[in-house]
Amino acid sequence: MENKTGRLGIGIISAGKVGAALGAAWRAAGHQIIGAYATSEASVDRLETMLPGVPALDVRTIVERSEVVLLAVPDDELAGIISGLAKSGSWHAGQLVIHVAGRYGTQILAPAVAQGVLGIAIHPAMTFTGTTLDVARLRGCPFAVTAPTMLQPIGLAMVADIGGEGFVIAEGDRPLYHAALAHGANHVVTVIAQAARLLGSIGLDAEYMRPLITAAVEGALSSGEALQTGPVVRGDVGTVAEHVATLTTVGEEDLGLNDVAATYRALAKATAERALARRVITDDVFEQIRSKL
Repeated sequence: MENKTGRLGIGIISAGKVGAALGAAWRAAGHQIIGAYATSEASVDRLETMLPGVPALDVRTIVERSEVVLLAVPDDELAGIISGLAKSGSWHAGQLVIHVAGRYGTQILAPAVAQGVLGIAIHPAMTFTGTTLDVARLRGCPFAVTAPTMLQPIGLAMVADIGGEGFVIAEGDRPLYHAALAHGANHVVTVIAQAARLLGSIGLDAEYMRPLITAAVEGALSSGEALQTGPVVRGDVGTVAEHVATLTTVGEEDLGLNDVAATYRALAKATAERALARRVITDDVFEQIRSKL
């Protein structure tokens, strides 16, 4: 990987799954990791494994010593850390501050920007395991980059340094951007896990679904709804009714499965509404399906 930004001293707050992976990737690209905030046993272990030799420092020391500060903390903690450091006068002019919260753009960095820092938001569209495998997965990973126009090239270059592909996302589009990713990636895990629990109740494991789910996801990403299959889009009203009855009964008999029927109903209804909008099913079939849900 070509380093496009020169050698920078980067401090990491904190050594969670994302922070450790990005720190390891930037160090591999030639940057110096000044220190990382790590207090839990898991974060200390992660720091030793993924960033050996990097000292565990307190937050103010990291900010004081770093040219670049990476804020990789839970979304709900971000504002408090930024404003707290601003109130204590810890930020210094010309410092680059990057956060990785998908939900926010750079407005949340306003207290630090008011003290002269350069604020950038980057968000990797990837899940993290907290292991060295994550570093390799960053290559080719898409990143949402939000920053003032003059800082966008810096954000894109920081992403390029670790082999990622940057896409500029407007400040006002960040909430919709993040909701789309969470809905598409996180909720599909919920559905697959529910299906796996159902199969487990009859002696099959999740691997049984791999070919089917892999084909479905690849089809959705390449062709959207065009390749959607199943009883709803076929108008198999009787099958939908049987599914609802079966899942309801199973949920009553096994409390560990009592969440599935409601999810099925909601998603079948959404699928039927989209099928109707695309004229794949008729109004009459739609009403019959809805009555069974």
